[in-house]
Amino acid sequence: MTDDTQTPAPAVTRSGEGEARWWFGALAEIRLSAEQTGGVLTIVEVTEPPNAVAPLHVHHHDDETFWILEGGVRIEAAGTVVDARPGDVVFGPRGVPHHYTVGDAGCRMLFILTPGGFERMVRDMSVPAGSRTPPPPPDEEPDWEQVAAVAAAHGCELLG
Repeated sequence: MTDDTQTPAPAVTRSGEGEARWWFGALAEIRLSAEQTGGVLTIVEVTEPPNAVAPLHVHHHDDETFWILEGGVRIEAAGTVVDARPGDVVFGPRGVPHHYTVGDAGCRMLFILTPGGFERMVRDMSVPAGSRTPPPPPDEEPDWEQVAAVAAAHGCELLG
């Protein structure tokens, strides 16, 4: 959680704008940051390749909402399984372990986190995108110990 909540000025991120990052196998586009929203929220547009899997993890300081724009994703949280498709919105409260598996067609979704600040973890776990497309497949597995350390520094915990 950040301590930078203040009355924000209006903010606009137009289509094709926003900071683009290659985050593991996904394209993450920071649509609104904590800096833009006075710490109130962060919105990241994530384009995942087919069959991508997010590891089981928990956010200790922020609530996460998934808004599915294209494709499909199975989201599991606290024993609830949701097969989400375009137009569906799934809320995951802080403190609840969750993970997701992307469908065969890939997925494009918004991560909406309150309060803001999640984009800082995305930046610390990613590299600037070479294009607004998902990155090429990685040559090797991520260093999960390093990923866990970065997550912990931002109030998240990898559970498996």
